[in-house]
Amino acid sequence: MPTKTLSIRIDERDYQFLAAFAEEEKEDVSKAVRELVELGRLHLAVEKYRSSAASLEKAARIAGVSVSRMMDILRDFGIVANLELEDYRNSLNTARLLF
Repeated sequence: MPTKTLSIRIDERDYQFLAAFAEEEKEDVSKAVRELVELGRLHLAVEKYRSSAASLEKAARIAGVSVSRMMDILRDFGIVANLELEDYRNSLNTARLLF
């Protein structure tokens, strides 16, 4: 996937954290930031789903993963899916169309 360059301003404390984190992980600061953004997306998706501010599909989009992977992630976090019977029926109908 092509990458984009982003310039941001952060305070000294956050920069020192990033630099130390990158050094501990034996990577450059850019890679550390990318890892933290990925973790932040995942955390945001989990919290939005937990608070019912996002559907399963939207949470998956936020996290940048498939719906099935998002279901696994939520299970790993101990979050019970708030799916309704209609959601299961829609999934079954979609599966029937695919197979």
